[in-house]
Amino acid sequence: MTSEPGRPGRMKYVLFDVDGTLIDAVSNQRRVWATWAERYGLDAEEVYQVALRTRPMETFSQVAADHDPRECLATLHELEDDDVRSGVYAAFDGASELLHGLPPGSWALVTSNYEHRVRGRFLRTGLPVPDVIVDAAAVEEGKPSPVPYARAAARLAAEPGDCLVIEDAPSGVQSGLRAGMTVWGVNAAFAVEGVHRHFVTLREAVPHILAFVSGSYGDAAA
Repeated sequence: MTSEPGRPGRMKYVLFDVDGTLIDAVSNQRRVWATWAERYGLDAEEVYQVALRTRPMETFSQVAADHDPRECLATLHELEDDDVRSGVYAAFDGASELLHGLPPGSWALVTSNYEHRVRGRFLRTGLPVPDVIVDAAAVEEGKPSPVPYARAAARLAAEPGDCLVIEDAPSGVQSGLRAGMTVWGVNAAFAVEGVHRHFVTLREAVPHILAFVSGSYGDAAA
């Protein structure tokens, strides 16, 4: 499915998810949850499968209902912060070229993680950090609510119709769509339901994203 470019003659913007889109953090997330599960005497794989589908507090209610969820969350945060300091991270192929090729003020990060961890990961991988980062602490409603992407657009003074969302997960795709934006999916063998365009890898999407921001995407797609 081909996406519709933003209105001609207006500045275009790109709003990126982080984990799974720009940063390959799957092994890190699996390791963090495995360590967390071990501390509570739980099966690591079972916990991880639940964590993939739910937010942390929902995960705790399903796999550790007899424990204080605040304590569970504090433990998880401790492990995640430690992983940012000591874990091995990699940016997806094309991420550095893409982010360095975007005009300042034309892009933002929209993540369900926390800003200090995002900054730590970007520092470790050499990726540039934009002026606008909308993290879990910045919104009361996370993805798939439209609030995170709508908040990023507002901070960029951008109209939703001029924004391109780059996502890898169903909840993020729904968030972008509900915010009234064009949504492209990356880093998945099959297209997430609802995306306007799908790329198996971020690398494949790079020239198209740059063309969208430059205003030449409509010409290139014609």
